Amino acid sequence: MLTYFPKFISTRAIICYVITLVLVSAIFMSHAMPFQFMVFGIVSVVVFFTFATKLTMGWQTYSPYIYAKKLFITAFIIRLIYVIFIYFYYIEMTGIPFAYHTGDEYQYHISAALWRLEGFERYWEELTYYYAYSDRGYIMWLGLEYKLLGTHVLPARIVKCFIDAFSCVLMYNLAKRNFGEAVGRMTAVFCMLMPNMWYYCGLTLKETEMAFLVVLFVERADAAFHLEKLSFKELILPLVVILVMFTFRTALAGVLVAGMAVALVFTSKRQLKTWQKFLYGTIFVAWMVSMVSAELWEEAQLLWQGREQNQSIGYEWRATRVNGNAFAKYASASLFAPLIFTIPFSSMVSIMNQEHLMMLNGACFIKNILSGFTILALFMLLFRGTWRKHVLVISIMCGYLVVLVFSNFAHSERFHFPILPLELMFAAYGISQLTNKHKRWYTIWLVGICIATIAWSWIKLAGRGLV
Repeated sequence: MLTYFPKFISTRAIICYVITLVLVSAIFMSHAMPFQFMVFGIVSVVVFFTFATKLTMGWQTYSPYIYAKKLFITAFIIRLIYVIFIYFYYIEMTGIPFAYHTGDEYQYHISAALWRLEGFERYWEELTYYYAYSDRGYIMWLGLEYKLLGTHVLPARIVKCFIDAFSCVLMYNLAKRNFGEAVGRMTAVFCMLMPNMWYYCGLTLKETEMAFLVVLFVERADAAFHLEKLSFKELILPLVVILVMFTFRTALAGVLVAGMAVALVFTSKRQLKTWQKFLYGTIFVAWMVSMVSAELWEEAQLLWQGREQNQSIGYEWRATRVNGNAFAKYASASLFAPLIFTIPFSSMVSIMNQEHLMMLNGACFIKNILSGFTILALFMLLFRGTWRKHVLVISIMCGYLVVLVFSNFAHSERFHFPILPLELMFAAYGISQLTNKHKRWYTIWLVGICIATIAWSWIKLAGRGLV
């Protein structure tokens, strides 16, 4: 079992990224990505893979307590440096401290600031009139932050740094409990260094908080199911998190509900007898029915009933909108399902109004590579018959990906983000199980990612009539 991130993986990944970037830029020279976004990508890939190797080796001697403390502080400092840098970068590039083509971000900021600027009544009127139930949670949280810290965006984003750093610690605990100390430490380093996680700390969007809620739910529920005798009081916090998640994203909250139900069913009878499963299941259902409002149940029902129509309409809109991709109308669940662990592919060509995707080109490439190890881990757990020991985490990760497959956001990095930490945990486990015979398969996987990225670049350009 490997207790560190091997150097051969890091070296080949960096080389693969550089080769892919050069090939895409040469093949589609007239639409090459602006140099500044190339720098973002190179820095992301080099920092992640270089320090993933160094830190998984160099931090092995620390005790668990010292390790967790060092992890939190380092993760926070990395995010803080990025948040301060990107704040001034956005001001320089856009004139305001918000990302390119702000969309939701600026609207969230304006709505949340009303509490401090115009009073609670005006803020609550805005919240209840303009936002669906499943989108109010973040506005309530951001409004409270602005009320306490002022309406400048930096303090609220620094709070995100604390939240995300704590997510790294929670993932360390979760992975350690499921796969051992070495995998726990590798998972934590992956989360600490993953550029996507820095990126959302620098934006006024709900992704950081939403990912934290997922991690908090899974870690606490998993801890409860690993007790010798499950006690319902240990499930109270996970149940509260589910209710909060309903105010962030309905579909994701539904996945957490399903994950809890699956875990109750598959929990060992030595830990939870049949009558206890029935009792806890009944209490769980009663809790959800009584606590979730009728408005939200209706919203969830409409989302489920319209899933197929919403997908087809969404992709048709992407195909026909201004600067849309004509190939989008051919997208479907059957096309995305085999790729769902790996997508979105890295965007290495210049497309109008897609600066945020170009900024994340290196981050997506990292995920593309690590997804191979995530898939490997799931196959190993399946064929070894040990998947039931991790059924809660697997059901939530795979359940959410199934939801994405049947949505019109299957290739949206932002919608993949909430379960990214869970995918990194399984990638770490897959890497820990590598042997020399896997090196050849890794090289083949890198070649496949390179070819897929070039093909995706062609699709992005050809679908817009640019090549």
